[in-house]
Parts: sequence; structure tokens; C-alpha cells
Amino acid sequence: MYQSQISGVGKYVPENVVTNHDLTKIMDTTDEWIQERTGIKERRHIKKGDGNTTAVMGYKVAKIALERANIDKDDIDFIVFATLSPDYYFPGCGVQVQDMLDISTCPALDVRNQCSGFVYALSVADQFIKTGMYKNILVIGSENHSGGLDMTTRGRNVSVLFGDGAGLAVLTRCENKNKGVLSTHLHSEGKFVEELSLIGPSTKYWVPEIIKENPQENIPYYPQMNGQLVFKNAVVRFSEVINEGLAHNNLSAKDIDMLIPHQANLRIAQFIQKKFKLSNDQVHNNIQKYGNTTARSIPIALTEAWENNKIKTDDIVVLATFGSGFTWASAIIKW
Repeated sequence: MYQSQISGVGKYVPENVVTNHDLTKIMDTTDEWIQERTGIKERRHIKKGDGNTTAVMGYKVAKIALERANIDKDDIDFIVFATLSPDYYFPGCGVQVQDMLDISTCPALDVRNQCSGFVYALSVADQFIKTGMYKNILVIGSENHSGGLDMTTRGRNVSVLFGDGAGLAVLTRCENKNKGVLSTHLHSEGKFVEELSLIGPSTKYWVPEIIKENPQENIPYYPQMNGQLVFKNAVVRFSEVINEGLAHNNLSAKDIDMLIPHQANLRIAQFIQKKFKLSNDQVHNNIQKYGNTTARSIPIALTEAWENNKIKTDDIVVLATFGSGFTWASAIIKW
């Protein structure tokens, strides 16, 4: 079997900055309330007319990462695209990126695992490389949340959290068994499926039904979340899946050089940091600037950490995530 390693990373965010103070103009909230509960100060939203969509941002970040990896787009064997906010109900964004990059008949797969999407996508790509089927794979996380949020007081508990953008890792075959993606670990617990969800529109609950059956104050096509339950489960599952990955590779918390947690809530990340006794230099958080960006939060944080020289050759990098489903996952990487 081969090994897979990350040969290039990239990030893209829209230019439009939406601060907490901006939100106070359209809903009953305050900067203090948002920061105290989430750590978020601002986020990026696609602006009408800027040309961005989930797929377009994936394409933009692919060009950045391919250049950094020094890999030609025609050498890409496979595209794995993670998102909960595709441009179309179907088809998925992967084929759109393939077309935008002008890659001939490259297979493309979309992953719908929400906040856990990037690590799930990374795991899929890793297995394709390890079995020898593919050599170079684009693993993309991209989200356009702002187009589907209830930006009123009614939806503030969810809408203040989310931002738009894209992140990407190029996964490449290598033969050094002690480098690259050492292992990935995936889990789910479907009994909590509606605790963090968007119920409709769907084939189960289509648009005419929604309009007919629901008063304006109870609209199921906006995201809904049981925040306290999500928080309680997240801190437990984060710890479990990090420890699982470390144990699988005969490592301990002392071996972690960089932890990249999913950027769901700064309080969750700080809880995990304290539990594993990690310094600020060993954890990279950017939720303060970008909010929760679901499938792209880990790749953009990973890219920032690399750009800031916080990740070096032979470092042990841990990716960990928890989200809707509930799903959770981790990846242990030797850089």
C-alpha cells in the first residue's frame, strides 16, 4: 500500500466582511452577546454580484492549492467536494469544479457530512491513494451559508454563527510510510439527526407543503439547532476521537504539534485545548474572523497555520471535528 500526503493547501474567503455590529442593525443582538457565547467577532458573506458560489469558491481555492503543490490540473485523478450548501440540489459541486478547471472526464464525488465533511472527504481520498487507484486528489470544503440563513431576530441563535468561503488540500501519493496521513477515524450517531438540521425543502418535505402547512414564524427551510445539546456532545466526542487517533498511532497528547479543531465555537476549542494541556501555539483557531464555516473550517485553518509557519516538516498535526448527524471524525497527519 501507498501513503498519502498533503502536497498543497489553499483558502479563499469573500471580501465582504460582516461584523457583529453589522448584525445589530438587522436583528436584536449585541457584539458582547455573540462574542461571549461563540468567540466570533466577524465573518465573510458572499455579496450579490461578486460572482461567488460554493462551486466558484472551490474552483478559486483549487487554483491556489495546485500552484502551491506544483501539480498541473491535468494530473488530478479525482475530486472530492465536501459541502452542505451546493449550488444545485443536484448535481453536486465536484463536477462543476472539474468543468471550471477544464479537466477531462475526471471523476468527482460530493460528500454531505456537514461540519465533519472535510475530514470524511480526506478519509475517502486517503483510501483511494493508499490502495493505489489514484495519485493526486483535490479535497475541497466550500460553503455558501449566507444564502440560506434567517437574518432576522427570529433566526439569530443560528445565523450569527456562520460564514462563507472555501479551503482545500491536495492529497498526493508517496512511498514514505512514516509521512502523510497516518490514520483517519469516523463516527456517527443518527438518533440526534434533527438536533442540528435543515428539515426542508427535501423530497420528504417539499416546497408546496412548507408554504401550505407552516406559518411564517415557523419556517423549516432555515437551519435549526439545539445549541446546548450540540455543545455537550461536541466536547465529549472531540476528546474521544482525538484520543482514538493518538492511541491508534501509539502517540499521546504530548506528541501533538498542531491541533486544528473544527471552528464551531471558540468555547469548545478552548475546552479541548485545556483538557489536552496544549498551549496557544499548539492550537489554531480563526472562528473570531470567519465564524463557523462548516466543511471548509478545517482546511482554511490548516492553510492559515501553514502560511504562518506554525506547521513544520515532521510535525504531528491533528484534525478533529464534530457536527450535524451527529457525526465526528479525526485525522492524524505527519507533515
